[in-house]
Amino acid sequence: MLKGLSRKLREGAHCREILQRIRELQASNPSMGDLVDAAMDFGGKGNIKIRTVQKRSEILRLAEAVAAIKPERILEIGTYRAGTLLLWSQIATKKVVTCDIELPPVKIPLYQQFAPPGSNCEVQPLKGDSHQESFKQQVKQEIGGPVDFLFIDGDHTEKGVEQDYEMYHDLVRPGGLIAFHDIIEEQPVEGNEVYYFWKRLKERLPEGSYDEFIDDPKQVGYGISLVRVPSR
Repeated sequence: MLKGLSRKLREGAHCREILQRIRELQASNPSMGDLVDAAMDFGGKGNIKIRTVQKRSEILRLAEAVAAIKPERILEIGTYRAGTLLLWSQIATKKVVTCDIELPPVKIPLYQQFAPPGSNCEVQPLKGDSHQESFKQQVKQEIGGPVDFLFIDGDHTEKGVEQDYEMYHDLVRPGGLIAFHDIIEEQPVEGNEVYYFWKRLKERLPEGSYDEFIDDPKQVGYGISLVRVPSR
């Protein structure tokens, strides 16, 4: 019991330390490059660490494209260590919903405070299986309106990423954006199969409606694709 209480106290202290550092970053009037650098590896202690597995040039290009449409609502499938959540929380003006099948309760209050002071953006983490229709309904209710940007970075199997796209792309408004992570064919982790779905999907997309952000064509892993939803 005492050991568990000690752990909770340490985790609480680590969360407060990270939040203080986030506020210092926000007060410094950071550039998009500064925000991306923070999202890449903000650090932390114990289990409370903020980072993301991205190529800097790729995630910077994506963040710039997302910021350019001045998004109100962002939906993220796959939170991991919340590096990209930190980034989206500085860009959206109304709501960011991030979803993950694993979401320790201790991290939720921290994530909810990611938006800058004075921002009207609300950040809401949701724990659950994105492939369940009941969970989608929860997401729809929480997001509260049309999604401007959908970032799919959860289940990396071919079937899993296809399910996430088919279930959630209809929440994105006309003129909005959808992005996929880890589109490179050669992957360091067995089961990363986003490439195969992305290859099929882009064959159905209109010419000029998507981009691929790839730092080095010979790299292993990473790579981001960006789809522009047609305006009506």
